[in-house]
Amino acid sequence: MPIDPTLPYDAGNIFAKILRGEIPSNAVYEDDYAFAFEDINPQAEVHTLVIPKGAYVSWDDFSAKAGDAEIAGFVRAIGEVARAKGLVEPGYRLMANIGAHGYQEVPHLHVHIFGGQPLGPMICKR
Repeated sequence: MPIDPTLPYDAGNIFAKILRGEIPSNAVYEDDYAFAFEDINPQAEVHTLVIPKGAYVSWDDFSAKAGDAEIAGFVRAIGEVARAKGLVEPGYRLMANIGAHGYQEVPHLHVHIFGGQPLGPMICKR
């Protein structure tokens, strides 16, 4: 069920538990600002999630409250993961779902990196 990104951060969400090591993950990258791991239900040949280590519900929350170093570190981590996965050429897609209309399901900011195959149109036509 989609979440309301205006609600306070819920430290019991699955990504917070992954960051604390309470739930295992297939980690592919970690630094001071971000953690990346393989999605357990991949939607493409490559489907990796990148999350900030800070407690941010959504992109809106992150962009409003994170410090400059956190923002730069998170964005750079996404690029590091894409390069490490060999996705720069032939290309890849980034996606961050926010709120009900964006169908955000976990109340912790996360960016999906999709690649390894042609991905089709950005949004399915109705």
